[in-house]
Amino acid sequence: MFIQTESTPNPATLKFLPGKVVMPEGTADFRDADSAGEASPLAARLFAVPNVRGVFFGYDFIAVTVEGAEWQHLKPAVLGAIMEHFMSGEPVLATATDSKGQAHGESGEEFYDKEDEEIVLTIKELLDTRVRPAVAQDGGDITFRGYENGTVFLNMKGACSGCPSSTATLKHGIQNLLSHFIPEVQHVEQVA
Repeated sequence: MFIQTESTPNPATLKFLPGKVVMPEGTADFRDADSAGEASPLAARLFAVPNVRGVFFGYDFIAVTVEGAEWQHLKPAVLGAIMEHFMSGEPVLATATDSKGQAHGESGEEFYDKEDEEIVLTIKELLDTRVRPAVAQDGGDITFRGYENGTVFLNMKGACSGCPSSTATLKHGIQNLLSHFIPEVQHVEQVA
């Protein structure tokens, strides 16, 4: 098995491409070993590697975030854990997923006024067609959480979570894009 790696804009996160589908639908984001627990054998295996602080699964990649260590020392252990997992035949997720394919336990319902439903549908379409594919290339994901009084609330996951350039991505990239197509959008904010 040959696993490629790619750097991301977040220096603490590296993207691993195992050459096979990781998540056929949706994404899964684990911020600590407790959240991985029994939900994902692969995430649990990765959190067993010292200094791993985040694991994110996309369609064909795994983004791993570390803290307080250099990648040159951890990369072999992470590659070994990924290879071991895929050789074992275990599933990536052991828990049920919701209809969007997101890992069970993802918190938060969407919130917006029913009068803004047309605006929200346009926001979601722009996120799905123009933003999420670009962000996935960097090892992350951005999902819609809410819209209120001209402000769009988004959840950043994977390499995007905690990335030094995430504020620029939100303010200069996504906010400008949404404001251009939807004049009602005045601000974009990150929520957990």
